[in-house]
Amino acid sequence: MSENRIELAERHRSTAELFSQKLAHVTDWDAPTPVAEWSVRDIVRHLVDWSRGMFGQVEGLTFGEIPSVDADPVEAWRKHTEQMQTLMSNAGIEKLNMPETMFKGMSVVEALETYYVPDIFMHTWDLATATGQASGLDQATCHQMLEDMKGSEQMLRESGQFGEQQPVRDDASSEQKLMAFLGRNPYWAPPTAE
Repeated sequence: MSENRIELAERHRSTAELFSQKLAHVTDWDAPTPVAEWSVRDIVRHLVDWSRGMFGQVEGLTFGEIPSVDADPVEAWRKHTEQMQTLMSNAGIEKLNMPETMFKGMSVVEALETYYVPDIFMHTWDLATATGQASGLDQATCHQMLEDMKGSEQMLRESGQFGEQQPVRDDASSEQKLMAFLGRNPYWAPPTAE
């Protein structure tokens, strides 16, 4: 069931806030993550750059300047999140659609709901795991997200955005099952210093 814009704005606020809490405890921006080839800084870069690039192509949407992720990832994320929250709080976006070349011209609200907010949620696990923190992800949301994705698994795999399904133990949590579905090793841990 699709959310309305107000519900979406609230979900974005809480999802981005959890990510921000994990970000506040980062001490090594170059540390490896469960996403092969990505550092902790790259997680922030991904969330900021792809969303601004994608939604910035919508006629009628503009973004303000933010610091570069290289210069100040925390401030870049904070400013970006503020702008996205303002965007979702604006009733005017309900009339806007994505370009036809993107998601077949679905509405901006649907694109934010389907792609952007869930991406923050999923990458919160990457960030928390890479930095030795508990993710704090809601298990019921993990379960529902996994069930929703199973229905379009072939399309998701073919998109190249997700890796191969990873194995899980019998006692795996909903969070671990979701991450394994996405192609993450749900038991990944930061390398220990020798």
